[in-house]
Amino acid sequence: MATVEMSFTPLPAHVRTARLVATAVARRSGVDEALLDEVRLAVGEACSRAVEAHQEHCPAEPVRVALTGNNGRFEVVVTDTAAQGTGAAAPAPGGMADGNAAPAGERPATVAEAAQQAVPAELGLAVIEGLADDVEISHTTAGLSIRMSWPSAAAAG
Repeated sequence: MATVEMSFTPLPAHVRTARLVATAVARRSGVDEALLDEVRLAVGEACSRAVEAHQEHCPAEPVRVALTGNNGRFEVVVTDTAAQGTGAAAPAPGGMADGNAAPAGERPATVAEAAQQAVPAELGLAVIEGLADDVEISHTTAGLSIRMSWPSAAAAG
């Protein structure tokens, strides 16, 4: 199967579309029906992380997703180009790099920022690692790339 590539503006509404496309491509690649929810959830989490990073650091840049079904594996790569939004090194707005709450007397500007402080960025990566059969996370100077894969039926014929 050829690689399906998509890119989308970093808006939360587009994460749902990415999940739907990933599920459809996974099904076509022969991923077992029992694993499709895991694919959908993992892709949704990876895309949500990328959207958040892009909104904060490079809102004009698209989030990129590549989906491939080859050699008995279905693979998804979600790439962000938000060098500052790679997670551990970037402090949460109004808080500390370790995800602690804002100092006394300061309030986060939005509910999303409060949620980001309450749930460390690494938790989302742990969720992805729990859902995918194999995960590779690459921090680069350009951003973050999350490669996930699941077993699929071998191509017939």
